[in-house]
Amino acid sequence: MVIAINDPNEKRMIARMVLETLTEWFEVEDSREAYIRDCADWIFLAAKNDDTIIGFLCLKETGNATVELAVMGVMKEYHRNGVGHKLVEKAKEVAMADGYEFMQVKTVKMGMYEDYDRTNHFYISCGFKELEVFPLLWDEANPCQIYVMSLK
Repeated sequence: MVIAINDPNEKRMIARMVLETLTEWFEVEDSREAYIRDCADWIFLAAKNDDTIIGFLCLKETGNATVELAVMGVMKEYHRNGVGHKLVEKAKEVAMADGYEFMQVKTVKMGMYEDYDRTNHFYISCGFKELEVFPLLWDEANPCQIYVMSLK
């Protein structure tokens, strides 16, 4: 089940709980802490298994017609069980209901790291399409791949 969370403190608590178990992807502490801090102001969806939170996804507005999947995490033991797809599907529903026309996501370019290649394949399987690579947006070792999808 995927639910919306509105309380800023609950958002930060969930984000911290999940992201601190996923340090392979969120290893830079300053970046992880920024996600935890900033998620309080974003659209926040949480995946639950019974009463246990097992993942979350945040959307932030990047333009009057565009929302960005800013951060997402699913507990490792639930990877490859459809939880991420359910979060993205709910995010699409929420974004469309809020009047957005496009969704984007940024990740590390395919071919750089095996873990991020799985992330790229996940986004593609959700319907995202490659838009552009910004080789130096983050740094040389982490070229930024931007994916987009139409919500219409």
